Amino acid sequence: MLVNVSYNNPELRHKIDDVVGKPFTLKERWELKGIGSPKLFIKGCSIEIHNLLILDNNRNSCNIELRPKGIIVRFRSLLETYGLIIPYYKLTLYKGDLGVYTVHADHHFIRVQADTKAIQKFFVRLLGYKADQTPEGPPNF
Repeated sequence: MLVNVSYNNPELRHKIDDVVGKPFTLKERWELKGIGSPKLFIKGCSIEIHNLLILDNNRNSCNIELRPKGIIVRFRSLLETYGLIIPYYKLTLYKGDLGVYTVHADHHFIRVQADTKAIQKFFVRLLGYKADQTPEGPPNF
């Protein structure tokens, strides 16, 4: 779900919290060693996101926030902040060429450049946390 998160809208905040969970507490953030990604530069994206990003002449960048039941990919266009809300069960990560990751959900995707160790470590942590949070399949009898 792609939404404008620039303004304080309690209804939208509750809707986001229902989908990806409430933000982690300070203690949980310390235990996870941070919940935010470094600055990620966008190399490609789906058409809806692209139409928002071409409105200004800035270098396109985003960041990812971990939540208990999903992630939020935030990016800016003009003076607005947009969020791509992705629950873990819809999240798919693709490792493309050398130093390129694609975050994909439904019909939205964002391809980001991962050319530093910090970014690559974040994606490894994200995959690990996603694996911990997704339920196991049916039991084998």
